[in-house]
This record gives sequence, C-alpha cells and structure tokens, in this order.
Amino acid sequence: MKALIIGGGIGGLSAAVALKNAGIECDVFEAVKEIKPVGAAISIWPNGVKCMQHLGMGEIIENYGGPMHFLAYKEYLRGETLTQFSLAPLVSRTGGRPCPVSRAELQREMLDFWGRDAVQFGKRVARCEENNDGVRVWFTDGTQAEGDFLIAADGSHSALRPWVLGYTPERRYAGYVNWNGLVDIDEEIAPGNQWTTFVGEGKRVSLMPVSAGRFYFFFDVPLPPGLAEDRTTLRADLSRYFSGWAPPVQKLIAALDPQTTNRIEIHDIEPFDRLVRGKVALLGDAGHSTTPDIGQGGCAALEDAVVLSDLFRHSRDIVSTLRQYEAQRCDRVRDLVLKARKRCDVTHGKNMLQTQAWYEELKTETGERIINGLCETIQGGPLG
Repeated sequence: MKALIIGGGIGGLSAAVALKNAGIECDVFEAVKEIKPVGAAISIWPNGVKCMQHLGMGEIIENYGGPMHFLAYKEYLRGETLTQFSLAPLVSRTGGRPCPVSRAELQREMLDFWGRDAVQFGKRVARCEENNDGVRVWFTDGTQAEGDFLIAADGSHSALRPWVLGYTPERRYAGYVNWNGLVDIDEEIAPGNQWTTFVGEGKRVSLMPVSAGRFYFFFDVPLPPGLAEDRTTLRADLSRYFSGWAPPVQKLIAALDPQTTNRIEIHDIEPFDRLVRGKVALLGDAGHSTTPDIGQGGCAALEDAVVLSDLFRHSRDIVSTLRQYEAQRCDRVRDLVLKARKRCDVTHGKNMLQTQAWYEELKTETGERIINGLCETIQGGPLG
C-alpha cells in the first residue's frame, strides 16, 4: 500500500513518519525547492511532545526544545510583574514539558529523520483525481504520481483543499500583525528560562527561550491589513508602535536583526465540516488553519499524524479508515481554531473593555487559571 503525501513541512513529514510506522510506503512531494519557514519558532506543548515521542522523534524535541520553566506577564509601561508562576504543575499534570523550538531546526531535524533524499522538492500540485485503483496527482512540471490514497499536508494555502471540500474557503484576517524572530538571550530583557509577555493597549511583546541560548520573540499590533511596511521600515515601525513601552522592550527592538525578522498578517479559516473526500484527506494547516494564539497549530498537525497512524495499524480499508480519521479529528481541530480565535480577540483588544478586564485579572492570577486552561487544551489530544 502506498500513500502520496503532499507537503514536506511539519505536517507532511509527521504524516510520512506516522504512516511508515504503520507499515505504509510513502512518497513525499514538496512544492518549493527549499523550505523557508515563515515563523522563527513554534510552541510544542506536551500534547505535541507526546506525539513526537509516539512517532519516534522525541529526541528532536528533547535536544532542541527551549528551557521554558516559568511564565510571566508584565505591565507595558514600567515592566512591573502582573503575574509570575512556575510551569512545574503543568508538567506534572500533563506528563510533558512545553518546548518552544526553532522552526528551521525542527524542519531540518524532521527532514533528516525522514530522509532528505526521500522528499521530492519542486513538485507543485496542479490537480488530483480519484479512480478505482486509488489516487493520481498531476504536478505543474508535467509529471504525475499514483498511490492508494493521498494526504494533503500542503499548508494553509492548500491547493488540494478546494477539491476535498467542494469549495474554496476564504482566509479571515484576524486583525493583527505579528513580527517574529530570534535573538540572543539577554537577562536584562527577560529571564532565560521563562516565557515573558509584556501587555498593554491591545498589543503584546513576548519572549520564549529556544535552544542554543536564544529567545524567540514576537510583537503583536492590531492593524489594518496591507500596510506598506517591510524589513526596511521594521525597526522604525516597532519603535513607533511601542513608543513609551518599558526599557526591556526598547532593548529588544534595538537588539533584533530586521533582516531575519518576519512580518506576518495573521489569518485563520472558519473550521470545516469535513477533512476527507474518498481517498484524499487534509492534514495540518490544510485542514485547520488557525491563529498562533494558543500555540497549537503544529501540535494539531502532529495529533493528526498520530491518529492516522493508529487507525491504519488496525485497518487497511482506506475509505473507512479515512472516515474514522475525520470523525476523530473534526471536533478537536474545530475546538482549537475557535479557542485560538477567542484568545486572539481578548489579547488584541477587539473589545477593549474585555481586554482591560483581562489585564486586571492578570494582577490576581496565581497561575492556577492559566494552567487549568492550558491543561484542558493539552489533555484533549489523542494521547491524553
């Protein structure tokens, strides 16, 4: 039995590893010649860590996950601590530690784990078709491929999604712009073992430790889409949007490298009622495009892969197995997309009264409410 995997990112590679573990041969195709991740880093929460372990890639996370042991929120003007607490209770309750990891490192290590030579690059999908024997796909370079079934893990701009859904969904602008990158850890900006977030005015500045003594940083600002801003204006833009913010924020703006800092207009897509059509299934961002506000985008792709693998271990009936995959994943991924959207709106001042109330709440936060919320999300995954 052979699966065609469209997409060589985190979703596609985890699907390939998962299906290979279930004894299924996989051909992996990636549209671009070289993958360049748009985000500098990614949060792998314990549900994602467990999935990586389940797939045999736990060592990657162990080696490259940053030491994030504490969480703190800071007031934006003076940098005073609103709340600060240990993430140890989260680790003991969920059985894993949260691991922020550089996207480039995760991508590289997963590619090496699967086998770089076992991915066909520069293969952009033009169309696919199902027949009695399985699935055929045509690429824009004129070549084609055949398999028994197909996993479309081709990202939030998925070319195969319209074929599966029967329509082309609109991407929804979430209302804010995110700048992100990596910078050397500086304890004058934030502790090197803590996720630190400065909040105010519906904006935020956040730092998470990743491997090799670096912070993953991001700035969020509610803005209209389509502004004429790029790397040439980046430092001036951030200095303007965060004028008057606390000294650590100013220090971060001075320290970052505009040439390696990404600027992204954040979008999501309304959750889908289906993820499968016949012998073609959507996986990862292709099936559930979310904002990054609860850090579950990558984790959800890993969960998809684990479910797929476990189902194919028990059955080789493709259509029935993919239907079960859809049944097991639809509600979960809808929940994650909508949770992220809700969190996004509160964080970014969609209703400023709600956002101000949240700032007030943080002053009395012991960590219990936040950890309970994180645990609920994490433990809703397929591995508990």
